[in-house]
Amino acid sequence: MGTGWGIGTGIGLLVVGAVLGFAVRDSIPGVSLQMIGYICMGAGLLALIIGLVMYTQATQTRRGTTVVERRDDVV
Repeated sequence: MGTGWGIGTGIGLLVVGAVLGFAVRDSIPGVSLQMIGYICMGAGLLALIIGLVMYTQATQTRRGTTVVERRDDVV
């Protein structure tokens, strides 16, 4: 799974959640579309944060020098 997928999913869930939470005024018996919107926004925010953390970790490069000492005089 690429990091862009997580970021894109997070943004998509935030948009869908905002539309359901703030713009939709229809009602379905037994279903709160406003609450579903808030849940989608929360899940989108979580996916966005996880995607950004994964992206940050993937772009950090670690360069170091490892020194290995070889001793030929050891019997």
